[in-house]
Amino acid sequence: MKKFGLFAAGVLFGTAGIKVLSSKDAKKVYTHTTAAVLRAKDSVMETVTTVRENAEDIYADAKAINQQRAQQEADAVIEDASEAE
Repeated sequence: MKKFGLFAAGVLFGTAGIKVLSSKDAKKVYTHTTAAVLRAKDSVMETVTTVRENAEDIYADAKAINQQRAQQEADAVIEDASEAE
């Protein structure tokens, strides 16, 4: 009998929960929450785009620095070789 009472209470609570979740006020809350999430998504995507652009700039600068260093090292090797002769 106790198990049946718990089951009946669960069904009643579930039915009341569905009614509350499908009410106009609840739908309004869902709509506002979804709108806030979409705004946050847009903000995050703007930040990601900015970070990606900055990372591309940093990568290009780092490549240029490495190329310049490699050229300087190659020039130093040529100078050493010409001095040895």
